[in-house]
Amino acid sequence: MDFNVGDILAGKVTGITKFGAFVTIAPGKSGLVHISEIADSFVNDVSAHLSEGQDVTVKIIGLDKSGRFNLSIKAASAPSRSPQEPHSRLSQRAPQRQAAPAAPPSFEDKLKRFMQDSDSKMSGIKQYSDKKNARRRGR
Repeated sequence: MDFNVGDILAGKVTGITKFGAFVTIAPGKSGLVHISEIADSFVNDVSAHLSEGQDVTVKIIGLDKSGRFNLSIKAASAPSRSPQEPHSRLSQRAPQRQAAPAAPPSFEDKLKRFMQDSDSKMSGIKQYSDKKNARRRGR
């Protein structure tokens, strides 16, 4: 049987590691589903999402020089997009942020707050240093 990149197949999880899971897609043919390709959300522990012997649907997303398959579970479950809708994570997340009233602060907000705190601390250190130097000069 010939496999190509983009094929969606049924497979069985045969092994779980810290960095992903090995899935058999045909007798004698298996591949790796990297931890980043298991789910759309952050995956800290592979065994929390998959177990050995579990049947999964995978998509072949790559084939390396050694003939090993790179597989993805999240790409196999993602709905196909029309050509008019380019894939963009930012465009998908923007409506969620607007709909949620108590959304976590964005990176820019965190950076702005960090810079304000840093400037405040630096000015306090400078004032302390200036006072200390003024005392030394006054002796």
